[in-house]
Amino acid sequence: MSGNGELVVTQVGSSNSKFSLLSILSKEKLIGPNYMDWMKNLKMNLRYEGKEYVLEKPLVKIDHSTATPKEIDSYNKHSDDATKVACIMVATMALELAKFYEEYWPYEMALNLDGKFHKKARQESFKVVKVFMACKLKEGESVFHHVQNMQRYVEQLHRLNVSFDDELDIDMVLNSLPPSYD
Repeated sequence: MSGNGELVVTQVGSSNSKFSLLSILSKEKLIGPNYMDWMKNLKMNLRYEGKEYVLEKPLVKIDHSTATPKEIDSYNKHSDDATKVACIMVATMALELAKFYEEYWPYEMALNLDGKFHKKARQESFKVVKVFMACKLKEGESVFHHVQNMQRYVEQLHRLNVSFDDELDIDMVLNSLPPSYD
């Protein structure tokens, strides 16, 4: 807290910043099913900090005795950035995940998490899309309840990071109506 009672969040790489994207990651720890949102927020934070590359490029050891000063500087920067990112990643995970990943570098952590959780999210979204597309209103049933039901599927898909525009959403609902509504 600052002297005037205002909360000051210190951001990685800066001091006394009143704005931090890191707080977005801290709101909801990675537990598994929220992997897609967590990763999206992590990447956005790292892009802002100029450190997103550590998720995409492994830290490769160099031979300091034969490396050029530029190579050594590059390695040291990558190592420092990877250490900070690894700390952020582990700190924003549920305890059981954090214990497992505390010795990983960010690149390896991202690969492992993607293999573990992305496929599950993809399978879940496929199941919801399949049920959503199979929804059909039967003659005599309530249109209101049918549309509410379809809206729940749309909301589920949004939570799984499957997005489509409002027009497609409306077209899907209209397609689910029987011929008597044409």
